[in-house]
Amino acid sequence: MINLQNVSKVSWIKFSIVALIFVLWVIWIGNFWILLGLPFIFDIYITKIIPWGAWKKTKDGSKPPAWKEWLDALIFALIAVYLINIFFFQNYKIPTSSLEKSLLVGDHLFVSKMSYGPRMPNTPLSFPLVQNTFPIINTKSYFEKPHWEYKRLKGFGKVKRGDIVVFNFPAGDTVAFLRPNPAYFNIVREIGQSLAQRNGITSINSPFEEYLLRLKERSLGAEYVKQNPAEFGEVVGRPVDRRDNYVKRCVALPGDTFEIRYNQLFINGQLFREPDGVQHNYNILTDGTTLNKNFFERLDISDPERYSGLTGPYYSLPLTQAMVEKVKQMPFIEKLEISEEPVDTTRHQVFPYSKYFQWSRDNYGPVVIPQKGETVKLSPQNILLYERIIRNYEGNKLEIRNNQIYINDKPTDNYTFKMDYYFMMGDNRHNSADSRYWGFVPEDHIVGKPILVWLSLDQNKSFPKNIRWNRFFKYAGN
Repeated sequence: MINLQNVSKVSWIKFSIVALIFVLWVIWIGNFWILLGLPFIFDIYITKIIPWGAWKKTKDGSKPPAWKEWLDALIFALIAVYLINIFFFQNYKIPTSSLEKSLLVGDHLFVSKMSYGPRMPNTPLSFPLVQNTFPIINTKSYFEKPHWEYKRLKGFGKVKRGDIVVFNFPAGDTVAFLRPNPAYFNIVREIGQSLAQRNGITSINSPFEEYLLRLKERSLGAEYVKQNPAEFGEVVGRPVDRRDNYVKRCVALPGDTFEIRYNQLFINGQLFREPDGVQHNYNILTDGTTLNKNFFERLDISDPERYSGLTGPYYSLPLTQAMVEKVKQMPFIEKLEISEEPVDTTRHQVFPYSKYFQWSRDNYGPVVIPQKGETVKLSPQNILLYERIIRNYEGNKLEIRNNQIYINDKPTDNYTFKMDYYFMMGDNRHNSADSRYWGFVPEDHIVGKPILVWLSLDQNKSFPKNIRWNRFFKYAGN
């Protein structure tokens, strides 16, 4: 019989604090079955019936070996990191220049899960600190079962237009292990188009025939990838929370009408005021002067090694508007104009890769961003725009039978969205793989908001010159 009167006040205080935090956490999560864990907390601090530390004890009562102490500390640390990563924040490293100058390659960020509300994991049994694959041994870092459905807890706010957002890559639902870039979706599409043309499978006489042709091309491409494992590796599917993390700027919210006209963004018909760090590629002609490394470093052009080997006089460089004004003042510059990709009616350049959407990188839309609860009229012309939402993101069966759209084996000409969607773009407009190429980002893919750069390393320089001291503890959310 446990005499509770012998329990110290300190133990009662510790239990009360931990129990309060635990109950509040359960209320936040909304799963009250977890309250069954409360008696165990009571036992840890008060009754101590269960011998929680028995595995560390020795038969003669001597001090446990060091390896048991280390293992105990390691297990505690991994559990703490796991919970922190799920509910509060995680680390993220910028791998590409798509957000230059806002965020630089080599920036290490703290990403806040609380900004938009943390997600309960789809794959709760996973190893912390790795996203989907153990390095070196190249095996999955998670178990696919149990699998939990999407649920987002309450956070401090919602995604706003202009926010920099970390999200799971939507087109990363299927991955060719040895060829993670470009996306598997684009790999099989491009290979399939080539094979279809080679086999004479190219005729399109109606919108539905275009859709069926796209399916045939993907099937051909997927079969080719499957038959060439030495080149592409194993093809694996990944749950939402185990898809690679991307970071881009949200330029359009659910319900917005988004459009790009001659490199300028318009939201609901109004010109979108972009951040000062937005870059476009500019075509430059010099009077014969070779632009050297000092030129690129003086302008703070990203990755100067990429351009300093060029001999000119023609150059294509990513420039902000401020950099453009500086270049205009240089006497050896004869011509400076923004690069613009015209619409090419002979090929499909951007998502949804359809002849009925004659868009390009620099002239895109208008397109209405899907919004939860809104119903869209489906047609033979727009089915390619919404098929990934219907099939891949919202889990429906989509078919075309006798020129009729079937969803879950029922004929229909409309669809009601189950989730909100977002349009994401990189600030380095002409050097970014973003929503223009793989489509909308579903709300269940949103991870969080970068809030702080805690470390920044320049990959083009050696230690210690590679440390960007001026970026330490810089706010990353702009």
